[in-house]
Amino acid sequence: MDLTTATLALPAGFPADAALPAVVVELGRRFEAAGHELSLVGGPVRDLFLGRVSGDLDFTTDAGPDAAEAVGAGWADATWDVGRRFGTIGFRKAGWQLEVTTYRAEQYDPASRKPQVAFGDSLEEDLLRRDFTVNAMALRLPGLELVDPYGGVRDLAAGVLRTPGAPEDSFSDDPLRMLRAARFASQLGFTVADEVEAAMTAMAERIGIISAERVREELVKLVCGAHPRAGLDLLVRTGLADHVLPELPALQLESDEHHRHKDVYAHSLTVLEQAMELEGEYAPSTPDPVLRLAALLHDVGKPATRRFEKGGAVTFRHHETVGAKLVRKRLRALKFDNDTIKAVARLVELHMRFYGYGDAGWTDSAVRRYAHDAGDLLPRLHALTRSDVTTRNKRKAERLAHAYDDLERRIAEIAEQEELAAVRPDLDGEQIMALLGIRPGPVVGRAYRHLLEWRLDEGPHEPAEAEAELRRWWAEQPEAQQD
Repeated sequence: MDLTTATLALPAGFPADAALPAVVVELGRRFEAAGHELSLVGGPVRDLFLGRVSGDLDFTTDAGPDAAEAVGAGWADATWDVGRRFGTIGFRKAGWQLEVTTYRAEQYDPASRKPQVAFGDSLEEDLLRRDFTVNAMALRLPGLELVDPYGGVRDLAAGVLRTPGAPEDSFSDDPLRMLRAARFASQLGFTVADEVEAAMTAMAERIGIISAERVREELVKLVCGAHPRAGLDLLVRTGLADHVLPELPALQLESDEHHRHKDVYAHSLTVLEQAMELEGEYAPSTPDPVLRLAALLHDVGKPATRRFEKGGAVTFRHHETVGAKLVRKRLRALKFDNDTIKAVARLVELHMRFYGYGDAGWTDSAVRRYAHDAGDLLPRLHALTRSDVTTRNKRKAERLAHAYDDLERRIAEIAEQEELAAVRPDLDGEQIMALLGIRPGPVVGRAYRHLLEWRLDEGPHEPAEAEAELRRWWAEQPEAQQD
């Protein structure tokens, strides 16, 4: 039997097209033969009801990690035990990732970020300690008996998130589950039961004991879900966002009858949704966390730059510059990698650059600078700038769309003519040093930057023209006067 492709139909109660990889039942038979229980558990069972098969399959067992490892010995293609102290042994078989964890009861010290693990005695006890009822279902193996003591099927059908026990106990054991609630609201489009939201609100400060890395992973999964607005709204309503992404609720700027202005928070969520619609055309992946984070955070500089002008107008001058600094600070605090931090902050910094193009028009020099400054981020900048138009004024929206169409056309034309994506000065560093008779040092960098600016302003030149411009520039430099 080809375990990579073979599937088994599930018993009544599951969707007609739901099926399991045969490797699941085979592993169950091996545990049964060794005198142990084994159940498929959690997200993979939930996903079967949703018509999906998880790439990673999670199991729970009464066997300890040593016994579980022995069951897989000689059968699995590979074994790993990095989670042994938590009771987890991993197997790889026929392309599937299989993680087997001993029944456990897990609790957190109120002041600790790390779980205190105690192994449990039964499947029902293990299910009770899981985050939500829709993840607290199991399939006993190899017989494929559904175990659902806490109403997971009912809540899955209703599209609601509840905890198997009291939500206060669940969130006290692992505060990260509060962020998971928001993440599942985003990924699955579920609502959150009233008592769960109340507990999240009351216990929001407890998220502070969770490491930045774990918080970051949940936020990325939330933003990359199918319904991020639902998850983000939940974070803001419960006060969790105040602790993990305070720049977001800060966008709910207060206004009064004398100073009406756009709801920046609602605008930011709309921009995020519109950016999602453009991912297939402009982003390197779908979902694209860089584009989505930039869309969500593009206006975080507005609260610090808001000014009320005479006549009731509201301005946010230079909010893109301030916002880029805030984004860098927040993403660093959340332990994002440097490439993501630089990309998101740069998009925020550049997102206002386009405005005014449709009214005043740009020279070829300005178009070159726009593309050059965006660099590899140019497609994402196109998506972000287009998404930033949320006006209800149809005529204004069409005018901006046509203007950006024109800008993209001009970038494409200039790129074709000049290989814009790789714009460099007409002379390189070696040529600059040879012509000026200077050694490597800061002066070479200044000369290079001058030629680059000249190239962006006027386009490419013949070598003789570039040499003449370099000599003209050099004659004005204080170092030249010292020779």
